[in-house]
Amino acid sequence: MKLPFFPLQSVFFPGEKVPLHIFEDRYKQLINDCRKEAITFGIPVYIDENIEYGTEVQLIEVVNTYKGGAMDINCVARQAFKVISFNSTMNDRLYAGGEVRFIENIKDSELDAKQKVYQKLKELYHLMDVPFAPIEIEMFNSYTLAHKMGLSFEQEYELLKIASEKERLQFIMNHLATTIRVLNEVNRTKVLIELNGHFKNFDPLDFKKFKI
Repeated sequence: MKLPFFPLQSVFFPGEKVPLHIFEDRYKQLINDCRKEAITFGIPVYIDENIEYGTEVQLIEVVNTYKGGAMDINCVARQAFKVISFNSTMNDRLYAGGEVRFIENIKDSELDAKQKVYQKLKELYHLMDVPFAPIEIEMFNSYTLAHKMGLSFEQEYELLKIASEKERLQFIMNHLATTIRVLNEVNRTKVLIELNGHFKNFDPLDFKKFKI
């Protein structure tokens, strides 16, 4: 399938709300085409000076229009894709485009796996002393959690490329386990430092006083 492209150094996951500020002429043209023709467009992830994967998004609303044609818009992310070809302009338009192959979202996760991830996420928030809003287990998936657990940009990109929900949850589980282990080590170190602080007023041992 061919899609117009709006490359960004950002990762968006299916189902996510995507707010964008549009100010370049080529992208103002793209959004106006979306409004007129109800087309979708792709946001390929620009990473390591390359684009290979991204997410299809659909325009929902134009929130503000400024003098000169700049816009604030809201979109919703739909499907992840792999870029097959890239053209710097699409037909007679100013914006880029290309051929994509959509990545099937394989919904093969089990409730038990979700519950384990949920408990690990609660543990992480507790360690970080951050309020945790309860989530219904049946309602969340890997995509809804992706921006809420401290994944790096590179890790989010790797997650986007995974088709299987079961594998995505395992990816998240591994990250949470590693992060929690590191935080526990940090917290233990902080406790040791605080304990050491309690001894700062003690006189050093004078071994000359001891008779051996």
